[in-house]
Amino acid sequence: MECKKERNLKNCTCTYEGCGKQGICCECIQYHLKSRQLPGCCFPPEAEATYDRSFKAFAKAWKL
Repeated sequence: MECKKERNLKNCTCTYEGCGKQGICCECIQYHLKSRQLPGCCFPPEAEATYDRSFKAFAKAWKL
């Protein structure tokens, strides 16, 4: 499958500078799930900016 990195970058909301996975969603998701986290694109902007990618932070951000 061909990666659509350039297209993905237009929608990537991750603000972590220097991340080599921006726009490469499959690698990003694998990385975060392996660490029992979610990628930044799953969070609203104010929660994403904290860089806390935990499931607990996700539930708190979305008030689940």
